[in-house]
Amino acid sequence: MGLCAFYTPGDLPLASGETLREATMGYQTFGQLNAARDNAVVVFSYYSGNHERYLPLIGAGKTLDPARWFIVLVNKLGNGVSSSPSNSRWQAGAAFPTVTLVDNLRLQESLLFEHLGIRSIALAYGWSMGAMQAWHLAVARPHQVRTLLAVCGSARCWPNNQVFLEGVRAALRCDVQFAEGHYDKPPLRGLAAFGRVYAGWAYSAAFFREQRWRDLGFDSLEALLVDWEQDHQALDANDLLCALHCWYHADVGVLAKGDWRAALARISARCIVMPCDNDRYFTVAEAALEVAELAQGELRIIASPYGHCAGAPARFAAASAQIDSAMQALLNP
Repeated sequence: MGLCAFYTPGDLPLASGETLREATMGYQTFGQLNAARDNAVVVFSYYSGNHERYLPLIGAGKTLDPARWFIVLVNKLGNGVSSSPSNSRWQAGAAFPTVTLVDNLRLQESLLFEHLGIRSIALAYGWSMGAMQAWHLAVARPHQVRTLLAVCGSARCWPNNQVFLEGVRAALRCDVQFAEGHYDKPPLRGLAAFGRVYAGWAYSAAFFREQRWRDLGFDSLEALLVDWEQDHQALDANDLLCALHCWYHADVGVLAKGDWRAALARISARCIVMPCDNDRYFTVAEAALEVAELAQGELRIIASPYGHCAGAPARFAAASAQIDSAMQALLNP
């Protein structure tokens, strides 16, 4: 684990009416906040990732150069670093309360604007579920978020996306070892099924048809699927379902009396929204619907056979170059 600080403001009242005891948010910073307190770049963790996954984007001479920017990598609730079922001292496992992206937002706002003392955010950025969090912050703080880069991630979880999530959730919960979250040993069969089902959505039809898994170092399709199984078996089942609930119920409309269009109209940031043409669950069509509601929104489509995974930080060279170009356009207008 990279160097990580922890912000623990106390108990957090949740949208569900429950309380998260000793709410803790893990984060890592690079660079210094300037005198005007306006050079912050905030980067949000994705579904199964943590702050470390964005480290390749940061460094001298890169777009995210700590000599110029105060970069904050934020871990969401349920990712095993911030408060999660797997690490809670008071509400472990199935006793962990129901959290949403709005609950994440409230803790993130406290971390960024109160604890770290940021006045204005130069860029809010994330991939996948990280983009969903960036959208929420841009809606909640329209006068403090100056630009937004949303990569393969929407402002709300659309029905097709929810059906995908229903499938992977059902695969995990079918393991008798899961025991409704009260497991003593990891439900390895359920976690493997979760990963195998997920793999079918993560890439494109062309990826499988053209055997692009060879580009990733696998000698067979089965080897790729086994890798997805093993990757998810290393994660905590309750953590996965905690974060999945946040994703499934994500909708910036919650911040505008249920009206997602009105919520997006609040955003004053310059926005670049980057879906992948082959993303099976964060689709181009739905990204276009959201961009249409923005005052300053641009749709830049990533053309890639890697589907949703194309947007992963520093994973695929061609897509990463497109994302970096968009980031530069926002930070250097």
